[in-house]
Amino acid sequence: MGVEVIQGDDGIFIHQRKFAIEFLKKFKMEDSNPVKTPIEIGIKLTKEGDRRAVDATYFKKIVGSLRYLTCTRPDICYVVGLVSRYMESPRQVHLQVIKRIMSYIKGNTTLGLFYSSSKKIEIVG
Repeated sequence: MGVEVIQGDDGIFIHQRKFAIEFLKKFKMEDSNPVKTPIEIGIKLTKEGDRRAVDATYFKKIVGSLRYLTCTRPDICYVVGLVSRYMESPRQVHLQVIKRIMSYIKGNTTLGLFYSSSKKIEIVG
């Protein structure tokens, strides 16, 4: 399923590094320049977008893969949910946001979830 689990004395680390790399290759984004944020600050998405439609099937395939990746990547949950709203009739601007997410993933393929075995509970973001 693409989920990797590393168990150690200090806890469990769950990630999808291999899936993320294969995902980027599948959609020809493995050579993209990494970015520091999954979405541009202040961007406003609308249903109409810029009126230039894109292939909805292609868009849905990418969004589906991104949704699967959110299992271990809460850092992209918000933006993936945002672009999921436009799967019915995606526009070029929506595809650009998806490509930005993919560029973000390119620079952060090793991120995942760490469950500490410590008795001390602390939330770190």
